[in-house]
Parts: sequence; C-alpha cells; structure tokens
Amino acid sequence: MIEEFIKKESSSGILLIFATIFALLLSNSFLEPFYNAFLHIPVEIRFGALSLDKSLYHWVNDGLMAVFFLLIGLEVKREILEGHLSSLSQIALPGIAAVGGMAVPAAIYLMFNLGDPIAASGWAVPTATDIAFALGILSLLGKRVPISLKIFLMALAIIDDLGAIIIIALFYTTDLSTLSISVAFAALAVLILLNIFGVSKKAAYIIVGTILWISVLKSGVHATLAGVALAFTIPLNAKSENDKAFSPLKEMEHSLHFWVAFFILPLFAFVNAGVNFTKISLDQMAGPVPLGIILGLFVGKQLGVFGFSFVAIKLKWAKLPEGSNWAQLYGVSVLTGIGFTMSLFIVSLAFTDDSLFQFTDKLAILVGSFLSGVVGYLVLRIVKAPKETASKSNTAE
Repeated sequence: MIEEFIKKESSSGILLIFATIFALLLSNSFLEPFYNAFLHIPVEIRFGALSLDKSLYHWVNDGLMAVFFLLIGLEVKREILEGHLSSLSQIALPGIAAVGGMAVPAAIYLMFNLGDPIAASGWAVPTATDIAFALGILSLLGKRVPISLKIFLMALAIIDDLGAIIIIALFYTTDLSTLSISVAFAALAVLILLNIFGVSKKAAYIIVGTILWISVLKSGVHATLAGVALAFTIPLNAKSENDKAFSPLKEMEHSLHFWVAFFILPLFAFVNAGVNFTKISLDQMAGPVPLGIILGLFVGKQLGVFGFSFVAIKLKWAKLPEGSNWAQLYGVSVLTGIGFTMSLFIVSLAFTDDSLFQFTDKLAILVGSFLSGVVGYLVLRIVKAPKETASKSNTAE
C-alpha cells in the first residue's frame, strides 16, 4: 500500500513539473491571451432556479480541489485508524516536524509583512508541503533514500495538509450565509447518521456529499472543506449485502487516487502556475510579500522541520527514521519547502485579486519551491547512506 502510494505520488510529481512548464511557456509567449481566455471559460450548471455559474479557473479551485481534499481526508482517516498515524510513537516525529514546518515559515513571513494587514493575511502561504512534488524528487534518487524517510515525508505532508485544512476553516472564510450553512450542517448530520447506521453504499454518501459541497460553496466557507467533512464520514469497514467484509473508504481512496494524481493536480497546476514573469522586475521580487514567501519556503521549512526534529530526537521524544542519518533527514527537510500546489491554493484564498501584488506572490512560490527541490535533491544525492543500509541494499540486489 505504501509503495503504491509513493509510486503514484512520484509519477504525479513529474507530471506536475510538465504542467507547470507548459503553463509558464504559454503565459510568457504570444499565446498568453489564449491561455487567459482558457482560464476564464464560463461554465454553468443549472437545476431549475439553482445555478452554479463560474469560470473554469474557479471550477478547478472550488470544485476539483474539493475532490483533492476528499482524498486527503480519506488518507488522514485511514492513517489515523490503522496506518502511520495510529500510535503516538509513529506520529511523534512527523507530527513535531510538521508543527515546526508550519510555525517557522509563518513567523519568517510575518517578520516581513506584519505592518501591512493585507499582506499579513498571506502568512499561511509558505507553511504547506506538496507531497507529490517532494516524493517525485525522492523517486529520482532511488535506493539512496531509505523507505523510512519516504514514509516520514509522507506522514509529515499529511499532517501538514491537515493543518492547512484547519487554517482554511479558521482564517479563510467570508461572510456566512445562514441558510446555506444550515443546509450544510443538515447534510453533514445525514452523513454522520449514514455512518452510525452502517450504510455501506458509497453512492448514498456521494449524493449527500454533493448537497454538502453546494451548500458549503454558497455559505462563504471554502468549498474544499466539504470534501474533508465527507471523507471523515465514509466508513473504514463495512459489510456488503452478501455479508462480505470490505472497506468503502479504501475503495473510494483507491478510485480517486488516479484521477487526483494524474488529472486534478496537473490541471490545477496548469491553471494556477501561469505567471508572466517578463512583466515582473527584480525590485518587485525584493518586496516583503515575495521575499517572505521565498524565505519562508526555502529557509523556514528546513529550519522548522529539521530543527524541531533534532530537538525531539535529542530529547528522546522520537527516533531518527530507521536506516537514515542526520544529513539525509536534513535533505528531506529541505524538500518540505516545495509548497507548490498547496501554497498556490492558499495564496488564491489569501489574495483573491491575482494582480494585488502583480503576481509576485505566485512567482515567489515557484522560486521557493524550485530552490527547495534543487538543494534538497543535491543534498540527498551527495550524502552517503549509513553503511548498514547500503550493505542491506547490496544484499537485496
């Protein structure tokens, strides 16, 4: 299961790179008007008096990303119930590292932007880790990186995503619609009752979940949270009509993983990463917002993740991942600065007007993520694995 997960995430990370490069090529060429026109294609769904009319860009960010967060919710629930987050000893190191990886980048960003209330609202942008990109780079290193470190990175990123969900819920909501939020709570109550009464039909959860998503979308709370709420109500274990045991959660997770990894995330990267950097000067990139994002991702993430991990291990609250050394742990810590998709998503919530900072915020995410990816790869490529691990790998070969 773990190997399959990592393999899919690694392949998705490579596809994300191509989607990003393609978006940058289009947005920095004579094809830019066509790229922008593509983003603003109007798409409407209507059921009688109820209509959802948004641009393609917003359908991707509000609709498809809700499916992405549904998958995250399913992964978090499974890992908590029976996976790598199911015991205190397993959760200790990635949990402490994730806290550091969110707190330090946020602090660095606020150091540059605390005096500007609008700019300060972007404090969460450099706190995220893109698991697909990070695991994609690890896959290029093969057996140089032990599986324990890949699991550490995966668990850290999942906790990171959970932190992002909480941040979005608490800090990035607009004025609430009483009627819509009431319908959302009613739909959530129905989902909980379906779980309590042992309903195993996934279709029932999807139908009610769709109502939940529409009501949350109309309520002022960000629609992606509906995906997480739905995920937590999907039963892990159930029995079919033939009295056979199966897992609705795992089946749904398995079904969604391919579409999220190879369609939703690459499409999200394509519609969000198209920054025309020919119109951005170095002076603009030296502004407090882009500088805070770049340093938050490249410096803050590695300091937070490695620093908190170091303290936790030295205090014997956690153990160094099996078969790894401090240099390898540092290399993986640098890779957590690849914010990319999650950072792009949060920046779209923090600064709803894309031109507010002349797109330097998005370019800063790309720069910080690029630096983290390259330096993290080089560190892991140069450092030597512990002798015991190397001998085990040679024996296995």
